[in-house]
Amino acid sequence: MSTTSTTESSPGSVALHQQLWRVAQALQGIRDGRSGTAVLEQVPAHWRPGVQALLFQVLRSLGRAQALRALLATKTPAPAVDALLCTALALVWDSAQAPYTPFTLVNQAVEAARRHGLQRQAGFINACLRRFLRESAALVAQTDGDAQARYNHPRWWVDKLRQQYPEHWQAILEANNRPAPMALRVNARQCRVADYLQQLQAQGIAAQPWGEHGVQLAQPLPVQRLPGFAQGMVSVQDGAAQLAAPLLLQGLSLPAQARILDACAAPGGKTAHLLEMLPLGQAKVYALEVDAIRSQRITETLQRLHLQEDAQVLVADAAQVDAWWPQVAQGMPAVADGGLDAILLDAPCSASGIVRRHPDVRWLRRPSDIAQLARQQERLLQALWPLLKPGGRLLYCTCSVFKEEGQWQVEAFVARNKNAQYLPAPGHLLPGAASVPDNPSGDHDGFFYALLQKTKAPSSAAHACG
Repeated sequence: MSTTSTTESSPGSVALHQQLWRVAQALQGIRDGRSGTAVLEQVPAHWRPGVQALLFQVLRSLGRAQALRALLATKTPAPAVDALLCTALALVWDSAQAPYTPFTLVNQAVEAARRHGLQRQAGFINACLRRFLRESAALVAQTDGDAQARYNHPRWWVDKLRQQYPEHWQAILEANNRPAPMALRVNARQCRVADYLQQLQAQGIAAQPWGEHGVQLAQPLPVQRLPGFAQGMVSVQDGAAQLAAPLLLQGLSLPAQARILDACAAPGGKTAHLLEMLPLGQAKVYALEVDAIRSQRITETLQRLHLQEDAQVLVADAAQVDAWWPQVAQGMPAVADGGLDAILLDAPCSASGIVRRHPDVRWLRRPSDIAQLARQQERLLQALWPLLKPGGRLLYCTCSVFKEEGQWQVEAFVARNKNAQYLPAPGHLLPGAASVPDNPSGDHDGFFYALLQKTKAPSSAAHACG
């Protein structure tokens, strides 16, 4: 049972031992299966930035910390004790990256145990951490042969990447352990990228252009400091995610009053980008999301960007077509006849490509999740494909680097659907890689893109996507 310090509610007096305790509680919540976002929502707002920074550093070194803890304590401690001990080890094991001096971290971790209901275990925590300080070089060397410790990802994750990317697996893992840059998408209906860069420069904010509509900041900033954010001039969106709307729309001849579906659309960034690229009144974009709470975020996004006029937000499972199709079809004779001019399917996935931004993902996922998610992706593809007009396009994407959710998924789909033809698309983008055409300096998340066109007759195309 934890006790709360009398200084906890004061924004200016948060002691390090209090922060370490909050981080350990968050880590324990993640180990229990809750997301990093969910556990951080339980942290008081004025504590959250500091706790999040420490938690993310812990998650990026958790594999090493767990291996060290196994050397220091042959029997796994109780969950709260283990979370606090691993928190301290993750922060202290590499002195060059430690946010405070090793002795300060050790002292404050022991203080956290004493003040928050772990008085009986404080001596054990102190003994483990003091031993680590004395023998750190030898203990770290002992864990170097452990892939989970060395790369700070679960062993099954390391093994999967090694098999699927024999030339790049180490680079992917190393990129995942670095914080991601902050990228913005400039609202093309309100501003040009060049003009927005001038506004940033006038406020002393260093940035560079990224792709067609993007800007990458030299240093992350609170959105409140971004010029024009509240007025809808820019949105926060990674560079890889910014490729979706241009890929779907480039070269696509849309009729008047075209219909476009964005399936699994929350929080609405890609929906908004589609609308920003389309002239007012040219097309209706339907944003479909199964989660009612998350669908509200789509509405809020569109309102901030002043884009709601050409959009309709629907709450439904995209694969349950009968539940939502009547609101889109508007009298069309049958689902099998199609009717949509374009579909963007940002399918639910493992999120293995955005570990830089969400370092909890690697510790939440299980090997069985990948096959389960792949079945869900297959179900969505098969349900949505009949709704597309002949000549229409479907852009399938996931923020995953695993090929079961990308290349292999789409190759199997095309093999089953002979009227699906590949169009040029990037395939798998690796996190941090400069692999985007015409943008050699770009830094982006891991992603997968496949662009398919529906032919009038079965397609003879058999080449792989990529």
